[in-house]
Amino acid sequence: MTSTAFITHRDCHLHDMGSFHPECPARLSAISDHLIAQGLDHYFVYHDAPLASFEQLLRVHSAFHLERLKRSSPAHGIVHLDPDTAMNPHTWQAALRSAGAGVMAVDLVMSGEVQNAFCAVRPPGHHAERANAMGFCFFNNIAVAAAHAMKAHGLARVAIVDFDVHHGNGTEDCFRNNDQVLMVGMFQHPFYPYSGTEVPAANMLNVPLPGGTDGEEFRQVVHDVWLPCLRQFKPEMILISAGFDAHYEDDLGGMKLNEMDFVWVTEQIKQIAEETARGRIVSMLEGGYVLSALARSVAAHIKVLAGI
Repeated sequence: MTSTAFITHRDCHLHDMGSFHPECPARLSAISDHLIAQGLDHYFVYHDAPLASFEQLLRVHSAFHLERLKRSSPAHGIVHLDPDTAMNPHTWQAALRSAGAGVMAVDLVMSGEVQNAFCAVRPPGHHAERANAMGFCFFNNIAVAAAHAMKAHGLARVAIVDFDVHHGNGTEDCFRNNDQVLMVGMFQHPFYPYSGTEVPAANMLNVPLPGGTDGEEFRQVVHDVWLPCLRQFKPEMILISAGFDAHYEDDLGGMKLNEMDFVWVTEQIKQIAEETARGRIVSMLEGGYVLSALARSVAAHIKVLAGI
């Protein structure tokens, strides 16, 4: 058995919000180029992401949201939904592929075909709320994947770990007070989207951290707060909102993590998965906007997943 699936699609390169937008197609090229340059590409089994179905999306999104997004899709040019979030003619298809990647990843892992999976997709997802696109996100990819794990595969306990520099407000909106889901997250605060600190639901373990937080402080939070709660919850699968914009080189955030911090946290998550979830992990790309730092961080993360 090949241990790690790598799921992506060329459609994800075609979504483009403008030449100066940090969430750019070159993010995925930087990742794939780095994996090839480091000789890592042959360690993974590659899959083309399918299109998510409306049935799969409706588990976490409203019909109104889907219909409004589809109507907003332009025939040409770029249409802004908010100052940060825009659609071009390829965005709708790319967003369906990104959500579909998580569904495929769950199916591959649950079938035993692979131990875990990484989805190199864009647009990202963790800011997309049930009825609202925002923060570069259209569908909540990680939420769609988690809901699929529960609905299609009957899992009773799914954990979502979010280490993006921004709070995963959309994921929280999708699963607030759902006792089948535990979400553990850390994020820079105060910072976009300026949420996550207002009396979160019992199943939301939000840890706001100040700008300038370094790896030692981050590891302390994971060790003291995340890991005990994850072990107590005993997830049957762990899904990761893998944002790498807390890297010290990433000027969209203000935290000071490095590749070895992402290695360490992935090792901790993998250990929990081995203890309670038969090793089942699905990781999905979220943020990370300085191309070199992103590529190095993703490589570090998926090397741990693959046991390289």
